[in-house]
Amino acid sequence: MYNSKTDPIEHINHFNQRIVHSKNEALMCKVFSSSLGPVAMRWFDGLREVSISSFKELTRAFRAWFVTCSKVPWPLDSLLSMTIRERGTLKTYSDRYWEIFNEFDGDFDDVAIRTFKVGLPTEHDLRKSLTKKSIRSVRRLMDCINEHKRVEED
Repeated sequence: MYNSKTDPIEHINHFNQRIVHSKNEALMCKVFSSSLGPVAMRWFDGLREVSISSFKELTRAFRAWFVTCSKVPWPLDSLLSMTIRERGTLKTYSDRYWEIFNEFDGDFDDVAIRTFKVGLPTEHDLRKSLTKKSIRSVRRLMDCINEHKRVEED
């Protein structure tokens, strides 16, 4: 159910995943309206008759109306500004880091590895370890992080 507070594109994508695409445009438009919450339903009810001639037009109008709810992607350089905070834990830093990193679309493994390492203090054991090892995948980086988190927690 679209609550008028989340990203409209995500809602359309989820809707398309739940509903088998139909060639019947009118049916798709009717079914789409059943996925709308009260505010979005008022928008839908306010559409002029025969103003929408396809499901594509409907979703375009939906995205345009709820554009202020669209998720703004993080700039890639936001990873460069992340650092482990003073007295912060590796767990807190890595949780925050991966939360932002997971918002990016694309293959940025090399950027993730470099920026994560740079965000650690030069004296941090994990940074020293990552400098000595040649890590080439995020999976391997996460394994190293988890090893050091276990040591930190003990």
